[in-house]
Amino acid sequence: MTKLPDDIKEKYIEAGKIAATSLQYGASFIKEGKTLLEATEKAEKKILDMGGEFAFPPQISLNRIAAHYCADPDDDIVFKKGDVAKIDVGAMIDGYIGDNAMTVDVGGEHKDLVDASREALNAAIEKVRPGVTLGELGRAIHDKIQSKGFAPVRNLSGHALEQFVYHAQPNIPNFDTGDDTELEEGMVIAIEPFASSGAGIIFESDRGNIFSQVAKRNVRNVISRQVLKEVEKFENMPFTTRWLIKKFPAVKVNFALRDLMQNGIIRSYPPLPDRDSGLISQAEHTMIVEDKPIITTKI
Repeated sequence: MTKLPDDIKEKYIEAGKIAATSLQYGASFIKEGKTLLEATEKAEKKILDMGGEFAFPPQISLNRIAAHYCADPDDDIVFKKGDVAKIDVGAMIDGYIGDNAMTVDVGGEHKDLVDASREALNAAIEKVRPGVTLGELGRAIHDKIQSKGFAPVRNLSGHALEQFVYHAQPNIPNFDTGDDTELEEGMVIAIEPFASSGAGIIFESDRGNIFSQVAKRNVRNVISRQVLKEVEKFENMPFTTRWLIKKFPAVKVNFALRDLMQNGIIRSYPPLPDRDSGLISQAEHTMIVEDKPIITTKI
């Protein structure tokens, strides 16, 4: 790759600023007695208020769930002391994405776990430059998390970002894979270590409420066609049930989503818990690879 054009770089930087500000704002509502739904909607509103678009639905995943938990319209989860809450927020400007995440330790009982993922992220960032290998980044993450007494989540990874592509290649591993693929100048990457007090292996649980369109084809049912027209406005980017229910009755949305899934038009992203029910923390920044990387989500 080559150096990013200045106009594109500025869009990545602006998207990163919006994502970071929205992340911090949403996280400020993660405290005892507050609801997960309120914190999620506060982060969403901040993205829109700042002129951004959604790269994906903001997610707040608790305790053993690493990622992909998104509030439903009637979500009644209230944060309580001892919760380990991962908030993950992505914003776009003209399809250029800022993606970041942090962990809120509700009640302050899990400082070491939260520090493990954050320090692993910092250790990896220190190595980012053109020519560094993916294996080296994974080793930096693994060594730091292990030194804190936890396990990196091996089957989750960071990723590159491209216009309207929130998970592009290459993947950025959370352990040393030995991959000698090198970072190139102009790449935009999101590094996101997950630290686990359990197995460090996650699995897909029950069907989730985050989806994206993966195919274009006609459907016979009139309700499904109506909902599909709205889905197509997301331009293949992830969306959540709650957004659709703001425009259609819940019964219609749920019917249409099942129909679209069965027809292979959309896919779901279920919540991802730890195999041994360990607690999981997460940290994430987006950066532009240069000799001195630009961390777009650092404010």
